[in-house]
Amino acid sequence: MAFKFKSVLLASALVLPALATAEAQDGNHAILTAVPQQLTSWVENYNPFNNTTVLPTILDFMYEPLVVFNAMQGGEPHYRLAESHTYSDDMLSLTFTLRDGLLWSDGERLTAADAVFSFNLVKEFPALDQRAVWPKLRGVYQVDDRTFTLELAAVDAGLIYQIVQVPIVPEHIWADIDDPVTYTNPTSVGSGPLTEIDRFTPQEYIQCRNPHYWDAESLHVDCMRMPQLANNDQVLTAAANGELDWFGSFIPDIERTYVGADPDNHGYWFPAGSPVFFSLNLAHQDPGLNEAFNDLAFRRAFSMAMDRQAMVDIAGYGYPTVNDYPSGLGRAYHSWNNPEVEAQYGKYTEFNIDGAKSELEAAGYADTNGDGFIESPGGHPIRFNIIVPNGWTDWVNTVQLAVEGLNEIGIDATVATPESPAWTDALIAGDYDAAINSVTTGVSPHYFLDQSLHSRHIGQSRFQSARYANPALDAALDSFNSTVDPEEQTEIMNEIQMLIAADMPLINVFNNPLWYEYNTSRFTGFFNADNPVARPVVYAGVPERLLHLLSLRPVAQ
Repeated sequence: MAFKFKSVLLASALVLPALATAEAQDGNHAILTAVPQQLTSWVENYNPFNNTTVLPTILDFMYEPLVVFNAMQGGEPHYRLAESHTYSDDMLSLTFTLRDGLLWSDGERLTAADAVFSFNLVKEFPALDQRAVWPKLRGVYQVDDRTFTLELAAVDAGLIYQIVQVPIVPEHIWADIDDPVTYTNPTSVGSGPLTEIDRFTPQEYIQCRNPHYWDAESLHVDCMRMPQLANNDQVLTAAANGELDWFGSFIPDIERTYVGADPDNHGYWFPAGSPVFFSLNLAHQDPGLNEAFNDLAFRRAFSMAMDRQAMVDIAGYGYPTVNDYPSGLGRAYHSWNNPEVEAQYGKYTEFNIDGAKSELEAAGYADTNGDGFIESPGGHPIRFNIIVPNGWTDWVNTVQLAVEGLNEIGIDATVATPESPAWTDALIAGDYDAAINSVTTGVSPHYFLDQSLHSRHIGQSRFQSARYANPALDAALDSFNSTVDPEEQTEIMNEIQMLIAADMPLINVFNNPLWYEYNTSRFTGFFNADNPVARPVVYAGVPERLLHLLSLRPVAQ
């Protein structure tokens, strides 16, 4: 199936969606207009192993994953190219069975040989290993046409979430590529629902239906049209005019500027995303800061001085989600929540200025020199900056609110706004006092808890900015992936939450929203708060967007 748009003359990027919707409304083709990324120009690169210039709809839509694990539903597997997976008894072998009758978009058979080739390609060219799987693998072997096995170097139940996102590419195309790292993949032979590029310019590209897609009966979108839009203002203009169907962007006063333009069709849903927290540099060399930051009572008082709701409502325009879980778990992972943690430690995440002052006083903090700010129990001054990237206005305002709360309980804290690269470098190097930070999430809460609190990540990424080390927590985090039994994992996660809440190494305040807006005038079936199937965003890095695409239906004309 091929759709040709070569004769359409387009005046500007913002006109593109309007022309597309007119054609869709004529009933010729179901063309969905999406904004999976904001940038100044599209680059024609279809290499799914590339993570810089690759077009944002290549993974998932052109190259289908083996399995999509639904993070919003506790990691429920949705099998795609694979129809099943099994572990060996010792959990050191992971076997996938592919669906019967799979074809590439050029009509060639897709078999286990392609999967084995793809994993070995990543091994041969480490720059392609964007999921960092090969350091944790011993080998990959074909069993038969539909079955292949990966041998793991050690038991790691979490590794599968990275393995299934390694792109499976056609051996009959890629075996002849001398340099797959720089290859732009102009043939674009894929396995997913949308493989045919019918138009490409730096201002727009159109990606259409795979003629040999195995799940064609579920696909009701003929093409996706991606206009080039550079910033939030351009997106808002197009969205308010009804020219976009599926996108995700910060829109100020969204009820008025977007929903109000078409209340019957314009909608949004901002489920909780990455946790945002304050970290204190526990390895600080200043004696006063080292004493205070490593004192549990100080960290609890810090937390109790945080007006989390004001941070959401004022700094975040109401879009983020308050994170008052003592473990930092957040609402996105509430299915894992240990209620005993809330019962024991919930008071330390409540906004309570008087309670924070009492906590400090009981621990021996006092204003001994009369300057209005407390000194440590050892008599040292406590004065520190909280760093936040310059220009990140919602976070800057969040830190300002935090400083107000801290000053009110007698802590001398101020705001500092380095440029983003300097902020990142300071967090990795431990060259800072305190900071606002966030961490990426995965299918289960283990991923972000491990990234931000396991001692092995100290100095390796900005996520472990606190430089926190707790052998008991390290052991619990390590044990989580030593089993695939759901009940055992739940017990371990309960322990992890209790250990975190008891020591409060980070002060969590809210979760960034997953930015997501939609328009039902041309398509229905969008995920939303009333239909919370999965994470709803269209941008890359969230494989559930494939499930979302397959749920959409064109409105009958």
